[in-house]
Amino acid sequence: IFRETLSKRGVWVITGLGKYFRRIDKNRNGFLSQAALKEALKIFHLEIPEGDFESLWLILDDSKSDKVDYGEFTHAIFGEMNEYRKAFVRKVSLYKTRFQQTVPMADVRKCYCAE
Repeated sequence: IFRETLSKRGVWVITGLGKYFRRIDKNRNGFLSQAALKEALKIFHLEIPEGDFESLWLILDDSKSDKVDYGEFTHAIFGEMNEYRKAFVRKVSLYKTRFQQTVPMADVRKCYCAE
C-alpha cells in the first residue's frame, strides 16, 4: 500500500524526500533515525498507520542498528532500476568522470525523459 501511495504521488515526492533526507543528515553518514523517517513521511503527507510503520521499520532496519540507510530505504520502496535507467546512469557517470564534475541539465535532457 505504501509503495502504491508513493507511485501515485510521483517523482516530485521522491526527489523531495531525497533533498529532505540530505538536508537533515547533519553528519553526512547517509542514515536516518526512526524519528527522522517518521517526521519526513509526515511532512510529505505519506502518513501510514503506526502498526504499518513499525513493520516497515523492522524490514528496513534488519541489522537492528536503530537507523536506516537512505539508499536502502529508496531501494526497498521503489525497487530496482530498470535496464534503461541503469544504462543512463552509467552514461552520466562516464561523462562526469571523463570530462567534468557536473553534467549540464541540457545534456541530461538529450538522453533522458522522465515522463
